[in-house]
Formats: sequence, C-alpha cells, structure tokens
Amino acid sequence: MDDGPEGDAPEGDAPLSAIGSLAVIQAEGRRVGRLVRFNPAIVNAMWAVAWFVGFGCAFLAYGPDRLIPGWLGPAVAAALLVAAEVASFAYGMRVGSGIAGPSRTSAAMYGWSWTLGYVCLTVLNVALTHRGLSGPDVTLLWSGSSLLLAGVLHLTGGTLFRDPALYAVGVWTMVCAAVAVVAGVPGNFLVLAFAGGGGFAALAVYTGWVRPRRARR
Repeated sequence: MDDGPEGDAPEGDAPLSAIGSLAVIQAEGRRVGRLVRFNPAIVNAMWAVAWFVGFGCAFLAYGPDRLIPGWLGPAVAAALLVAAEVASFAYGMRVGSGIAGPSRTSAAMYGWSWTLGYVCLTVLNVALTHRGLSGPDVTLLWSGSSLLLAGVLHLTGGTLFRDPALYAVGVWTMVCAAVAVVAGVPGNFLVLAFAGGGGFAALAVYTGWVRPRRARR
C-alpha cells in the first residue's frame, strides 16, 4: 500500500507561516503575562471583604443588644483577617514564582513584612492584656494598633513601588486608626468596617478599573 512520497509531513504538522508563528508567540506571551502579573485589585478586594464583614460582625456581636452571639463576632473577624493574609501571601508567591531578580526580592521582603508585623503585634497586644489591660481598652488596643500597622505598611509599599494610590490608602488607614480609638467601643468597629474596609475597596476599584482604563488611553 502506497503511503505517499517518503519524507512528506502529515497534514496536521505543516510548518507555520511567519504570521502564524508570530501569533503563537504573542498568545503564549499573553498567557505567561497573566500568570506572572500581580493584580493588586484581587488582594485589595479580599482585604475589603475581610475588614467590612469581619468588623461588621464584631459590631453586631457587641453589647447587651447584640444581634449575633458575642463569641461569633471576634471569631469571624479573626478568621477572615487570617484567611485574607494567607490568601494574599499564597497569591503573591504564585505570581512571584515566575519573576526573578531584585523585583522579586523586594516584593518578597515587603510581603513578609506584613506577616512579621502582625505576628509581633499579636504578641505585644497579648502581653499587654495579660498585664492587666481589660474591657474596652483591649478592644481599642487591638483595633487601633492593627489599623495603624496596616497604614504604615501601605505607606511603605507605596514608597517602595512608587504607587501614589497605595500611599494614599496608607495615609487614609492611619487616619482611620486614630478616629477608631477616639470613637470608642463599639463605634470603632463601624470605623474599621466602613472606613478601613472602604479604603481597601476604593483601592481595588482604582487598581482594577480606573488605572487600567487610563493606561489604555
């Protein structure tokens, strides 16, 4: 049986033209770009949900007129904040795995700053609680210090990555920390939920929709 002239390539293996090869290269470049491009809108949206829902539940669980069980509010807030931290770190590591050089080192150091900062803050606040701090003061300590640290880290990130939006959210978050302490309990939870979470939401909208539209123009 005649299989055709020797050396003929199967029809599906025909060599690509120059235009076809360029299209394949561009498609692969876009695919790799999606894998290694960090999208801050995703991270900021996660933190916005964590702060809004978590501290919103803390407000609903406080006082004699609470709408949900007293233990549930702090538990939800803690669980969501830890989940946001773990998810942010995992996402950053996945994206950073395709990047090499000084940029990856800087991003990794900045990411670890969040983890180390909040671990040390937790130890500090727990130690102060065991030394006699109690009642509303403990609530104000945890909420105010957490928000203040987040603001400082945002300022650092804005400076490191030359991102005015990130820097602005850092300033806003630090102001919210001061206002939350002045507001007292349980008003501080509303400040954290709406002002703190709102800052993350605003940054998510800006980085995910406004800035890309400006860049396309």
